Amino acid sequence: MRIVVVGSSGRLGAALVREWRAAGDQVHPIPHASLDLCDAHAIRDALTPLSFDVLVNCAALTNVDYCETHGDEAMLINRDAVRVLAEMCVRKHKRCVHISTDYVFDGEKRTPYVETDEAHPLGVYAASKLSGERVLLETDREHLAVRVSWVFGPDRPSFVDQILKRAHETEDLSAVADKWATPTYTLDLAKLLRPLLREVKVKGVLHLTNAGECTWQEYGQFALDCAAKLGAPLKGRTVAPLKMSELAAFVAKRPVYTVMSTAKFTARTGLTPRPWQEAVEEHVRATLRA
Repeated sequence: MRIVVVGSSGRLGAALVREWRAAGDQVHPIPHASLDLCDAHAIRDALTPLSFDVLVNCAALTNVDYCETHGDEAMLINRDAVRVLAEMCVRKHKRCVHISTDYVFDGEKRTPYVETDEAHPLGVYAASKLSGERVLLETDREHLAVRVSWVFGPDRPSFVDQILKRAHETEDLSAVADKWATPTYTLDLAKLLRPLLREVKVKGVLHLTNAGECTWQEYGQFALDCAAKLGAPLKGRTVAPLKMSELAAFVAKRPVYTVMSTAKFTARTGLTPRPWQEAVEEHVRATLRA
C-alpha cells in the first residue's frame, strides 16, 4: 500500500513511517519542516504530484497553552490545513485519515466517552481540532478522524520519558492526580491503525487508545515502578500528587476526564488494544536498554 504521512517527524508520525515500512508498505513521509501548513497553496503543490492510496495526517499545533493565545494559527493548522488535505484526497479519489484528540470533550462524564457523545471543547486547541474533524467529514463522509490521547513512544520524549529523566536526577517528583485519560503507545497505534487503511473500512469518527485509564500521577508512578523493577538507579521513586488548580502556568482550561471507549474499534476489527500498563512497561524496558 502507498501511504503519505503528513507530520512524519512528530512522535506518532515517525513511528507510523518506520513501522509501516517494516511491514512492507510504501510510505512517503512529509515532515513538518518541509511543508508550511499555514499555506494552502504549498500543501496543494506538495500533494499534487504524489500517487498514493491513503493519506494519514498526524500534523497539528498541539501546544494547548500556545493555541489559547494564537487562535488564528491554531485554526490555520488544525482546521484549514485539514480541509485542504481532505479536498486533495477527494480530487485523487483517495481517503484521508486524520489524527484528532480526546480534548474535544469537556470532561464532564465519568464513564468512557463513545464516538456518539457530543463534543464540547473547552479551549482554542480543542475547538480547532474539533473544527478539523468537522471539515474533514464535510469534505467527504468516507474520511476518518481517529481520536487518540496521551501519546508516548520512542521517537520523541513525552511525559513518561520526562518523569524517568527527573527520577534519575532528583527525589522531588510530582504529577497531576485529578485528571484522567489513557496513555497510548505509538507502536501499538501503528499496528492498530494499519488494518483501517486497507482491509477494514471505517469512516467518520473512531476512538483508538490503549485500554484502561489513569491519572498523570498513576501513569508516572507506574513507569517508575517498572524502572525500579528493572534495576534503574533512581533517586526518586515516588510521584507526589498535584491538583490541576495548583499549576498556575496553565493558560488554557483542560478537561478533567477524557477516557475514551474503543468498543467501536474492537467491534469493527476484532482487535482489542492491550492495557496501557503493558505498553508503558515495554517502553520503559526499551528506554533503559538504549
